[in-house]
Amino acid sequence: MIEKIDHIGIVVKDLEEGKRLFSEGLGFKMTSEEISEEFNCKIAFFPCGEVLLELVQPIGPGPSQEFLDKCGGGIHHICYKVPDIDNAVKKMNKSFTLKDQKPRPGANGSKVFFLAPASILNMETEFVELADKEE
Repeated sequence: MIEKIDHIGIVVKDLEEGKRLFSEGLGFKMTSEEISEEFNCKIAFFPCGEVLLELVQPIGPGPSQEFLDKCGGGIHHICYKVPDIDNAVKKMNKSFTLKDQKPRPGANGSKVFFLAPASILNMETEFVELADKEE
């Protein structure tokens, strides 16, 4: 069911500074940037091998802002790519408590859902079905 790790979400206070550090400092090339109204944040993606690094800056109340307030930023979540998000919701609901009972819109036209961290080692865990199922 899980195909691979899709991305690692990193919450930052200042997306522009994060983008500068990742591009100039680490040499990564940004592939996309957008605003997520669903999650109230700005997002930028940087490929690192087969995994994306997702920089997330809160732009209002929501999970990213709560994490920034509590922890000051840093690694927020790991996201697994699945071929069928509805099937993944059904399977995960058998073993874990779901934060999202149905998929929500994600970045780049994808569909996502999260597990409740308390049900999986206190880790923020996301699943994604990409809009374009081709890579």
